[in-house]
Amino acid sequence: MWPLVFLIGVTLLVLLARQTLIPRHAHGVQVPAHHVSVARYYRVRPGDTLTGVAAKTGVPMARLLHLNPNLQPTALFIGERIRLQ
Repeated sequence: MWPLVFLIGVTLLVLLARQTLIPRHAHGVQVPAHHVSVARYYRVRPGDTLTGVAAKTGVPMARLLHLNPNLQPTALFIGERIRLQ
């Protein structure tokens, strides 16, 4: 019985550690694992607009356009990477 309790405890600790140490990826936004200023990107999904990307990521549209000078705001392509930082 004790070996089973021990294994369940270790498994829970590993799962908890993974959730707190590994960066999460939400809505296609790539989050760096450390806090060094690193370029972040958003991968365009079906139905995305530049306004929507700005709202999802919290990056103003003017900043997105400045970081992506070749970006066509009215013609985003699925899979296209948009620089966020």
